[in-house]
Formats: sequence, C-alpha cells, structure tokens
Amino acid sequence: MEASSSRGGGQRLAGASGAPVHSLGTDLLCAIFALLDHFDLVRCSAVCKSWNRIIYTSCLMRDLYYKRNPHVSSSNVSVPSETLMKKYLEDLAMDEHRSAFLSGSTEVHQWDGHRVRANICRMKRGSILTGVGDKVLRLWSAESCKYVDEYCAPDMSPLVDFNFDENKIVGLTSSQLCIWRRDGKKGIFQSRQGIFTRCLCMSYVDPEVVIGCEDGRTHVFDMYSRSCSRIIRLQSGPVTCLTITDDQLIVGGSSFGTIAVADLTSGERLAFLKSSFAPTGMKTLSFNMNSLLLFAGSTSGYAHCWDFRTLKPLWETRISPNVIYSVHHLSNDLSTLAVGGLDGVLRILSQNTGEVLASFVVDPGKSATISSEARKRTVEKTRVRSLGGDIRVDSIPRYLRPPITCLSVGMKKIVTTHNENFIRLWRFREKL
Repeated sequence: MEASSSRGGGQRLAGASGAPVHSLGTDLLCAIFALLDHFDLVRCSAVCKSWNRIIYTSCLMRDLYYKRNPHVSSSNVSVPSETLMKKYLEDLAMDEHRSAFLSGSTEVHQWDGHRVRANICRMKRGSILTGVGDKVLRLWSAESCKYVDEYCAPDMSPLVDFNFDENKIVGLTSSQLCIWRRDGKKGIFQSRQGIFTRCLCMSYVDPEVVIGCEDGRTHVFDMYSRSCSRIIRLQSGPVTCLTITDDQLIVGGSSFGTIAVADLTSGERLAFLKSSFAPTGMKTLSFNMNSLLLFAGSTSGYAHCWDFRTLKPLWETRISPNVIYSVHHLSNDLSTLAVGGLDGVLRILSQNTGEVLASFVVDPGKSATISSEARKRTVEKTRVRSLGGDIRVDSIPRYLRPPITCLSVGMKKIVTTHNENFIRLWRFREKL
C-alpha cells in the first residue's frame, strides 16, 4: 500500500482523487493491515501517528506475536510493549536469515563491475561498494544491482583497502588516506603524502581510522582534525587485518600468526591471541559486538573463534586446504558466519561450534540474463549448487569456484569479489 503526505497534513490514497486515507475508517484499515506480516506492519506504523496508533493499539501485533509464541500466555490482552516487539522482530528476522542460508533456495546475480578487477567488497544499508584493483571505487544497489556512483583517487597509488557508511567513503592507498563525501558534491580529502608507511589494511569507527602497516605499527588518524593522533606498536610483523570494538579496543592480526589487542586511547597492548596449531598468518577478522566473539581466517585454511570475555579460544576448525581470505556476519546475527577463500567455496559456519552448516558453488546449468540501462550492463542470473559433506572440492572445476577474495553479508544475501572484473550477489530465500 502506498500513501503520500500532503502539506495539509493527512495521508492521501495513491492514485485517488485527493481522498484522505483516513476516510477508510479504522475497521477497514485493520482489515488491510491484517493481510501484512510483521515487517510490513512495522513499515506502515512509521507512515504517520494514526497508523502507528491503529497498529500498536489493535490486536494486529498481539495476534501475530502470540501466534508465533504459543508458549506465551494470551490471557493478557494488552499488546506487547514496543521494546518487547523490537526484540521479537529482531529475533524473527535473524531466524529467517539463518533459515534462508541453511534450507532456502539460492541464486547468484553476476555482473561486470570494473574494467580491471575488484578484490574487496563492502555491503551496508542496501548499498554495495567494490574496488581495489585500480583507483576507482564503485557503488551499487544491493536490491537491483544497478550502478549508482563511483569515486576516483586521482594522482595516487592504487587503493589497498576501504570502507563506508551513509555519509562518507574512506579509502586507503599504500601511503595515503582519502575521504569522500557521499553527497552530490563528492568532495575529497587527501592526507599528506607519505604520512604512513606501506599500509596494508584499515578499520574505522567514526571519527577515527586505524591503519595497519608492514612494519607492525598502527597509525590512528582523526578524521575531524585530519591528523595522525598516535602511533601504536601492535605487532612485530606486518599487520594484515584490523577491527575496532565498541569498547575502543584495536584488534590486529599479523602474518606471523598472532592477534594483538590494544587500547585505542592509551596505546597499551593488553593481550596476544594465538592459534593452538602451528603458526599461521592471519588474513581476516570479524568481531561480533553482541556475543563478544572474535572470528579469524588464516593462511592455512583454519577458521578461529575466541571468546573476548576470557580471551581463550572457543573453537578452531580447518574448513579449507587453502587460505581463508574473508569472514563476516550480520551485526545482530549470533548463529551464522560466512567464510570464503582460495578454494572458491562459499561456506556458512556455526558461530558457536565452527561446524560447516552449508557450502555453495555456482551451478553450471543454464543461466538467464537481464539487461540493465546503467552503462549497458548485463546481470546474469545463475543457479547455485549446494555441496554435501562427502563431495571433494577438488573434483569441482575451477571455473565454477574462482577464489573468493572478499565477502560481505547482508540480510539474506552475500556479495563476493574474486580478483576479477565481475561481482557476485548471492540471494537466499526461505522455503515457503
């Protein structure tokens, strides 16, 4: 249902001759709303105060809530509190997300996104940012795969890492930091050339960017003052991956196989985390702020998990014979972890045990194509093959499983890059 707001105040029916939507009456609106699920009801409740009142004071939310939660007594006729409903809807969304990954149908949308190649991707709030093969970052719609915009780093070395939010894009070269605004002006800030030494990775939580370098140091850059505020000796070897926690802690992995934890404010190193197995280089990190679990992928094919409360390993599992380049999960997801690496298999792991729950490669069957007006681009839709535990990965042709150099998880979707000029968006749908 669509509604538009007039300057006079009330909502109007889309396509109608100015008739206010309130003229439908509460009973008829309730009958229409009753056809919607929880998530559509939440969207409708944000349209106006009257719709919010109808949805949250009627039996709509209550009936759906008790239908999904039969163990809760329905003798209390009041609608569950908004706090309870928010928690319930979040849990429901994560259940659907997990179900789609493990038992739903899957297809891949693939398109050529770069002239050279792309080996890093990020996905947030319905947008995908890809790049690092040259000096160009490109923004795409995660819903339609359409080209949205691009950001160029002129007269600089190629980018080595980047990230973004709703307001800005932060890019890193081997010796310089650039920050673009995402508004129409697309202004760019470039840090002084050579302020950093052979940068390898970055992570940021506004207003600070932490940059990992080949000499084992991390540089903390303040985006507001536009200066390097401190330098922290984090590792004795190259810092290959970084993340920042909500508690202002820097976590950095090294090619020597250790993960160091340091205080962002004081620079004091607080702990070192190591694998129980032979030394292996750390390639990627992902921190779950809700469960306080830290995940890592290594050059020897191991996926690792540490409990940040005790700083002890929770599990270590070798899921691949080759290097793992990327691990990621939704911020509110406490159950699944997406993993990709050199063998080209997209795996879904349990966050709690490290068990491989599902594995996927593209299917060699027939594919469909969809033309796009944006840059005359074509999106190819391909089926996905789910791998059983008894299938040998090396028996699957390499062209069906190009290396996954990076992945990023969204709601029921995962975007991957492969050090090629194409981008893949894996869509997962629940079985009805």
